[in-house]
Amino acid sequence: MDLRIQGKTALVAGGTKGIGKAIVATFVAEGANVGFCARNADEVAAIEASFADAEPTVVGTVLDVADAAALTAWVDDSAVTFGGIDMIVANVSALAIPDTAENWQASIAVDLMGTVNLVTASLPYLRSSESPSIIAISSVSGREVDFASGPYGTIKTALVGYIAGVAFQLAGEGIRANTVSPGNTYEEGGVWASIESGNPELFSSVMAANPTGRMGTTQEIANGVVFLSSPVSSRTTGANLLIDGAVSRGIQL
Repeated sequence: MDLRIQGKTALVAGGTKGIGKAIVATFVAEGANVGFCARNADEVAAIEASFADAEPTVVGTVLDVADAAALTAWVDDSAVTFGGIDMIVANVSALAIPDTAENWQASIAVDLMGTVNLVTASLPYLRSSESPSIIAISSVSGREVDFASGPYGTIKTALVGYIAGVAFQLAGEGIRANTVSPGNTYEEGGVWASIESGNPELFSSVMAANPTGRMGTTQEIANGVVFLSSPVSSRTTGANLLIDGAVSRGIQL
């Protein structure tokens, strides 16, 4: 299927690991230019170098999304570099699960305000796009109570509410806004791989709860994100797309 994003530009906040890395690669495979950011300079350089021979332009920037001024500057600079912005994906998370004051502050600064500030900074450019799209990465933990309830789960719930409001407010301008909520996603060297070795009891219980008998892959999540970002999904806005292998039991009404 032609997603009609060839030559379009996507910004991905958090593009060097896991789901974010797969999202960048999937946009590039569909012919979209990509600007991405992350905090680790070596990882940013490595991802950027891996696309040096790609036809679309891929530019990485070292950035902490909790720094609102730096985040806004990245968006403005990217708009100049690419000649506009069509799609944004707020993927960065502090992954702050234990219930501590520090984790609440990190989750608010990174997960929530990082998303709010990315949307705010990008809006002037999205308004000039023929197919503007906003995606925020939430989580199945933002939909149901589980072991990650607390800072992480609560802020992921807030993201769904925030983006639903953005979708309603911007619908008349033709700007779509949606959330994608992945379930447990496995990648070598990732969070669940470390839990598998460090907390096998938790890993086994989570695996047992999923009727598919496996965790998802980063590519499976990225496919949903890029499709939802594309004009092929033009009627979808205000939605929360679950990609969780039926692990959640609640019914969305």
